[in-house]
Amino acid sequence: MSEELELINLDTVSAMNKAISHLEAELIKIRAGKANPNMLDGIVADYYGAPTPIAQIANISVLDARTISVQPWEKKMLQPIEKAIMASNIGINPQNDGNFIRLFLPPLTEERRRELVKRCNTEGENGKVSIRNIRRDAIEQIKKLQKDGLSEDAAKDAEAAVQEQTNRFISLIEKHLEAKEKEIMVV
Repeated sequence: MSEELELINLDTVSAMNKAISHLEAELIKIRAGKANPNMLDGIVADYYGAPTPIAQIANISVLDARTISVQPWEKKMLQPIEKAIMASNIGINPQNDGNFIRLFLPPLTEERRRELVKRCNTEGENGKVSIRNIRRDAIEQIKKLQKDGLSEDAAKDAEAAVQEQTNRFISLIEKHLEAKEKEIMVV
């Protein structure tokens, strides 16, 4: 039975690590006043009829702290990329000069900063919900093992270990949110 408990614990930690990785990826997409090529992750343009991530059809680079340059591999992709960026609602208007698309990040207003912090908190809450769902699933598996003959003490210890992992990962989410909020609110 202890091997099964160990397997449940490993699966739980692995799933919680994936939830943290997802949160980190989502937080990177939220701009904090500095140009970051990851802001364009998840934006897809029409590439010969197939929705394709911009990073696969163009070179994305940071020119300075407030400017991102997008240079498509093919010149005729300028329009579809420009449309995709405008439709993505990231709050940046692309400037097309015929060779490049430049994205100038305007300075964030106080109101916009607060909106971004709210968005970060929403992502954090989603991460916490994921962690709690993983905990629930692990505890259900432990209870199922208890019905199949696992001792009550071993089940209680395993549930306590799962709860300890849950607390550790939720505090990690809090640290990520705190750091991102500090990054966004710095003028």
